[in-house]
Amino acid sequence: MAVAKKMLGFIESASWIRKMFEEGTRLKKIHGAENVYDFSLGNPNVPPPQVVKQKLLEILARDDPGMHGYMPNAGFAETRAALAAYLCDEHCFSIAAEQVVATCGAAGALNIIFKALVNPEDEVLVPAPYFVEYGFYVDNHGGVLRSVQTREDFTLDFEQMEKAIGPKTKIVLINSPNNPTGQVYSDKEIERLGRLIKDKGREHGNTIYLVSDEPYRKIVYDACTVPCIFQYYENSLIASSYSKDLSLPGERIGFVAVHPAAEQINELMAALALANRILGFVNAPALMQRVICELQGVCVDVTIYREKRDRLVNGLRSAGYELTVPAGAFYLFPKSPLPDDVEFVRLLQEENILVVPGSGFGGPGHFRIAYCVDDMTIEKSLPGFQRAFERAKSKK
Repeated sequence: MAVAKKMLGFIESASWIRKMFEEGTRLKKIHGAENVYDFSLGNPNVPPPQVVKQKLLEILARDDPGMHGYMPNAGFAETRAALAAYLCDEHCFSIAAEQVVATCGAAGALNIIFKALVNPEDEVLVPAPYFVEYGFYVDNHGGVLRSVQTREDFTLDFEQMEKAIGPKTKIVLINSPNNPTGQVYSDKEIERLGRLIKDKGREHGNTIYLVSDEPYRKIVYDACTVPCIFQYYENSLIASSYSKDLSLPGERIGFVAVHPAAEQINELMAALALANRILGFVNAPALMQRVICELQGVCVDVTIYREKRDRLVNGLRSAGYELTVPAGAFYLFPKSPLPDDVEFVRLLQEENILVVPGSGFGGPGHFRIAYCVDDMTIEKSLPGFQRAFERAKSKK
């Protein structure tokens, strides 16, 4: 067998999103793209703000010497300074440029964090449901992903969290706003989580890090705000990107920010910078570093996503679905009307509707809808959602 056994196993376990993509391709050939309602991929469909293109053209027109050359592993000094200055305002917390590393998206950010912190067999604890790639990222660096179920509304279940944090726990990883649920953890939850991690670290005699994955931080609704983890726990790191708030997922630009009071911060920053190079990312893209340097605080029009959310929530509730209204991101995670979420997803496929089973995200009994699609897709899909729900109920 030429392919590594582990990779074959990964291909199988990661196959749901791939299967839905392939099914969408097949259905579109048969029925036409306009008659297939694909909610499977979280690919932003709101265009980047116009100023992004303007800045790109301005920067390219400068043609400065060395514009496309190598830079320090942690990124351009001016980019790190701009990131730190904005983070200080956004989080109301003092962060220096030396505590920021520019990365190849949030995925790159998480991978250098795990490379810098995780020893073989260390555990990374994550509330479920969770982004499916986390398990692969942790495995990349010899760690073990452990999931902890959240409450019915996808808020943190502290009783379960307390039981799960053990002597091998190295990192507690949260994602807020969450993919796939859209849940945002409150200040009270983050404060309580910080206390729990600190107490458990003392109990087990080790340092446990809190890592917050925040690419959807600015995609929030109804006056919701995302707490700053730095306010509540010192050994903490933030991973983020501009994939969602600037609609630039293909440009692979993000960052890591480290709490200035984190233990052994100089060694930690050196490890993050080195990991940025030796994992093969080498550097965050030079051109995009220069672009974001001048676009701090800019964001897509979030009201567009909110209106899509509201239309879909109202339509699904009218059809009988049970769901928690998401406070952020651009996903819904309704309950499946059948106990077997995979079986129900197949019913939706028969209506040319493509979603992903919740069991693929550690949330069985649900399914994920990525509503970063055009309004017509939402509108035309609602009758099919209604028919699938009625068929599911008739099967019980």
